[in-house]
Amino acid sequence: MINSKNKLILAGLCMLCMLGMNAQEKVIDRIIAVVGNNYILQSDLENQYQQMLASGEPVNENTRCKLMEELLYQKLLLAQAQKDSLDVSEGQIEQELERRMRYYLQKFGSEEKFTEFYGKSVEDYKLELKDDVRELLLEQQMQSKISEGITVTPNDVKEYYNAIPKDSIPFVNAEVEVGQIMKKPSITPEAKKEAKTKIEGLRLRILKGEATFAAMAGLYSMDPGSASKGGVYEGIQRGQFVPEWDAWAFKLKKGELSEVFETVYGYFIIQLIERRGEEVDARSLLISPSVDANDMYRAKLMLDTTYLRLLADTASFSDIAARYSDDEDSKNSGGLIVNPYTGSTRFQMDEIGQFDQTIAFAIDNLKVGEFTKPMPCSTQDGKQAYRILYLKTRTLPHVANLVDDYQNIQNAALSEKQQKAIQAWIKKKSSDMYVHLADDFKNCTFNNKWIN
Repeated sequence: MINSKNKLILAGLCMLCMLGMNAQEKVIDRIIAVVGNNYILQSDLENQYQQMLASGEPVNENTRCKLMEELLYQKLLLAQAQKDSLDVSEGQIEQELERRMRYYLQKFGSEEKFTEFYGKSVEDYKLELKDDVRELLLEQQMQSKISEGITVTPNDVKEYYNAIPKDSIPFVNAEVEVGQIMKKPSITPEAKKEAKTKIEGLRLRILKGEATFAAMAGLYSMDPGSASKGGVYEGIQRGQFVPEWDAWAFKLKKGELSEVFETVYGYFIIQLIERRGEEVDARSLLISPSVDANDMYRAKLMLDTTYLRLLADTASFSDIAARYSDDEDSKNSGGLIVNPYTGSTRFQMDEIGQFDQTIAFAIDNLKVGEFTKPMPCSTQDGKQAYRILYLKTRTLPHVANLVDDYQNIQNAALSEKQQKAIQAWIKKKSSDMYVHLADDFKNCTFNNKWIN
C-alpha cells in the first residue's frame, strides 16, 4: 500500500494529469465499488490510471486492478475513521488546500492560466476540493493510528537484513556527511542606521509623489527577486515570506504603503496591489545594511581561531558548531548539513552538487575527519559569510551493509513491519465492513480478500 504522504501527493497530481494531453474519449461515470457509506467512481480510477500514463509509469492489464485495491484501502480507512469519529480541523484542511493551490499555480504559471483552464476561480476550486481534502486527511489520520507505536529493535533490523537474498541486497552509491561552522559578519549599528535612513527617505519620496514605488524599487531595491520587476511579487501565499512581511501585506488596503519594518534581510517597505483571500500581489523594496571588508575580515579572524581549536582537538566539531555557528539549521544537528531531499544528514555525491556545488569542490580532496580552512560562502539569503567545512564520513559505492547503511536498513525494516500491520488491519476490518464491487472487478487478483 502507498503511504499516506505519497497518497496525498498522488491525489493532488491526479487533478493535473490531463495537462498537455490530447482530448480523450468521454467516459460515462458510474459507481464501481462501495465501502461502508463511501463509494468509488469510475472517474476516480481513470484519473489515477491516466496520471500513471502521463508520468511514464509502466502499465499492464492488471494495473486497474492494483489501482482499485488502493482505492478500496483508502475508502476502508475513511469508513473506519468515520466509525471512530475521527476529525480534522478547518485549519488543517485550509493548510492542505493552500499547499495544493501553490503547487497547481506553480504548474500553470499564473492564476489567470489556472482559471482559464478550469473555468473557475482559485477560491471556487478550493471550495469544490474541500470535501476531498477532508477525506484524505481523515484517511491519513486513520493510517497513522494503525502504525503508531510500531518500532523495530536492532535484532529486528539484523533479521530483516539477513532475510534478504544475497543477490537482492541493494547497491548504494557513494555518500558523504558534511558539517559546517558558519560565521556571518556582524552588522554595525551605524550600518543599520544608514540603511533605515535611506529607505525612510525613499518612502517619503513615494508619499510626496516625487517618484513611483516601481521606479524607486527598480533603482534602489536590494531584493534580487523583485527589483528588476519594479518590486512586484505576484501570488504570494501567507507563510511564503518572513512573518513581518506577511503581517504588513495582509493588513494593508489596496494601494496603501506600509511603514518601514525590519526583518532578518534588512529594512522593507511594501505596497499592496491586490489581495485575494490568503494571497497577495504587492510591490516590495528592500534596503539591507552594508557589510564592508573590515566586517568580513573580523568574521574570518573568528573562524581562524575556531580552525586552530579544531586542529588542536580541544573540543568536538559538534560542540563548537552548536555554540558558535551562525547557521541555525546545521548547528542544531551537530553542525551536520541536512539533506533537503531526504531529511537525513547523508548526501549522495550528485545530491551534494545539486545542493551546493562549492561544497562538492571543497570536500573533494578531504579525508574523513579533516576540515577546510575558513572559506567565503553565500548564505541562503544571498549574503556573504565565512565557513569551515568538515567531512565526517565518506562511503564508496558498495552493497548495503549493517555498518554503513544501518539507518536505511532500519527504515526498510520498519516499513515492512508497518505494512504487515496494515495487511492484518485490512483483513480484520474488511470482514466487518460492507464492501461491494462492480461485476467487472470481481475477477481481479487482489492482495487482500475484499468480498466475503
